[in-house]
Amino acid sequence: MTGGRTRRPVPWWAATLVVLPVLLLTGWLPPDAARGLADRTVPVLVLVAALSLLAELCAAAGLFDAAADLAARLGRGRRPVLWGLVVVLAVLATAVLSLDTTAVLLTPVVVALARRTGSDPLAFALLVLALANTASLTLPVANLTNLLAAHALGSTGTSYVRLMAAPALVAVVVTVALLALRDRRGVAGRYEVRPGRAAPDRPLLLVSAAVTGLLAVAFVLGLPTAPAAVVAAVALLVATRLRRRPLPGTPGQLVPWRTLVLLAGLFAAVEAAHLAGATAPLTALAGDGHDLGALLRLAAAAALAANAVNNLPAYLALEPAAGGDPLRLAAVLIGTGAGPLLTPWGSLATILWWQRCRQVLLAVPLRTVVGQGLLLAPPVVATAVLALALTG
Repeated sequence: MTGGRTRRPVPWWAATLVVLPVLLLTGWLPPDAARGLADRTVPVLVLVAALSLLAELCAAAGLFDAAADLAARLGRGRRPVLWGLVVVLAVLATAVLSLDTTAVLLTPVVVALARRTGSDPLAFALLVLALANTASLTLPVANLTNLLAAHALGSTGTSYVRLMAAPALVAVVVTVALLALRDRRGVAGRYEVRPGRAAPDRPLLLVSAAVTGLLAVAFVLGLPTAPAAVVAAVALLVATRLRRRPLPGTPGQLVPWRTLVLLAGLFAAVEAAHLAGATAPLTALAGDGHDLGALLRLAAAAALAANAVNNLPAYLALEPAAGGDPLRLAAVLIGTGAGPLLTPWGSLATILWWQRCRQVLLAVPLRTVVGQGLLLAPPVVATAVLALALTG
């Protein structure tokens, strides 16, 4: 206490504004390294900003609510079918709009859907949490780590989608199979189909669905991700204004600038640490080679590092251990994408998911999340690496 007031901690993003100049002025991040890092990461940050804006506009147009309402109607009162449709919804949202969008915007919608149909909201929320992480291997835009790896893979002439298709499919299938077995009693039975909320503007809803669908096609075709996302976000923004609909927030709320500043600082700090040799012990732990045993060792190291700190710095620290080898890069992605399920800070999506659950008054015991992580992470990572070794 000072003068009767509590001193507030300095926000992480504000600390980043100090760290970045220090790294540059002291030479810990040399100019050539800084330029190379910027060339690689600025398009990633632009993509994050564009997808965040697009997702917020889609939510305001009622796209997520409409998708949940469609799932409730297609389920026709059969809860197992509804659960399966939520799987499809979570995978699509993660693949096209990123795992963070699934955590932030889909979680409250699915919890509301579960309550509306008399289903277990915790089981449905945990399903979304799991798939936000394990389904993030599907497309480059699904996870920041994928975007960083896609840049490295592009220099080797390797297609991300072709390389990761089998591991991504296996990760989703194993996740769904294990959760279906665990929650078979909670998601059994029937529910009463009740009408959902009408879309605030049906033409705008259709436009948002069309824009999102076209963006998904662009991503699958391998078009440049950042420009495609920017075009989609601007198109939906223009449509929203033409329909005279209010924006869902201020520009500062629609674009997560604090997160972007923090990410820029994190990129710079990890690069400086790598140049200083601080990541050498982790690289040694990851080993070398690209046979099945070596890939499993690398993916396990990546998963452990992601759960210990966070998946993004874990990927950045372990990327040099891949040595530019596509199979080893893919193993790092599997560990940092499907592996960080044990701790609340393992991925940003998990942190955001916890916040959303608290906002919708859904109590989530820590032991439940850790237990789900123990159930899923080892078999999902191991089987995805096996699929990679067999098809890569």
